Amino acid sequence: MNTSVSSPGSGEFRLPVRVYIEDTDAGGIVYYVNYLKFMERARTEFLRGFGYEHYALAGDNYQFVVHSCEIRYHSPGRIDDQLEITAALSRAGRAGLDFVQRVLRGDELLCEARIRVACVQADTLRPCAIPAALRAAINKENT
Repeated sequence: MNTSVSSPGSGEFRLPVRVYIEDTDAGGIVYYVNYLKFMERARTEFLRGFGYEHYALAGDNYQFVVHSCEIRYHSPGRIDDQLEITAALSRAGRAGLDFVQRVLRGDELLCEARIRVACVQADTLRPCAIPAALRAAINKENT
């Protein structure tokens, strides 16, 4: 399995993740909400690949928040599994991004989700346009 982070624009961003005991329930199965945490990390690294970090965006009064999520679980992850978390941009709108994300163990699909994130003003949490430079970079890489 590839142990490095893939770059934006390569179709599907990939982030390797190891399952630790803190990610599991008492039976050694990945606790269901932790798949969302893994997906958040992949989206964060996806944006970092374009040169944008959450704290820098917040410093410019922008923040991305999850607007909605549809998730489907197929098979459980287990302690010590090496997983790959994907993030593929399905739509880049004026004020939001839609992602299709998957959690894989090798070729086996464990979990998949459609996640919409909205860009908001950090101080008011009101919707706003994605910063123009970021939107241009995303559109350039994903066309």
